[in-house]
Amino acid sequence: MLYQPCHCRGAQPWVTLLLLLGPLFLVMLSWGPQGQAEKEDQSALELYFPATVEYALHEFNLKSRDRNAYKVVRVLKSWREKTDISMVFSMELQLGRTRCGKFDEDIDNCPLQGNPDLNNTVTCFFTISTDPWRTKFDLLNDTCLEGHQ
Repeated sequence: MLYQPCHCRGAQPWVTLLLLLGPLFLVMLSWGPQGQAEKEDQSALELYFPATVEYALHEFNLKSRDRNAYKVVRVLKSWREKTDISMVFSMELQLGRTRCGKFDEDIDNCPLQGNPDLNNTVTCFFTISTDPWRTKFDLLNDTCLEGHQ
């Protein structure tokens, strides 16, 4: 089909205006409340998530029957739960068995066990409620599966 010019002069300014302002409307829509909520969630993760992970690891090591300490190898997933009362984080962590005892002081700098015959990896899902202003944590859920990931 050949292009045929439109002889509708009244419609052309609206088309031009729509083409010029269309991207502006899309940008304005992305600045709405949803964008703000995502920024607040990201800010909360950056500020309070590391302490929450540390608490989860501490609780895991306390409950573990193993003499050796575990440390975080990798954060597989994490998100902030939507609640009105407190800040709740859920996370899936891959933990590795270290060469250090679980009550040693510097577990963060302790090397992981390298023996491939042993099952040195645990994957755990934690849900933790936190009130970071009072440094209060509550473990709501912890589920762990042994095995290499």
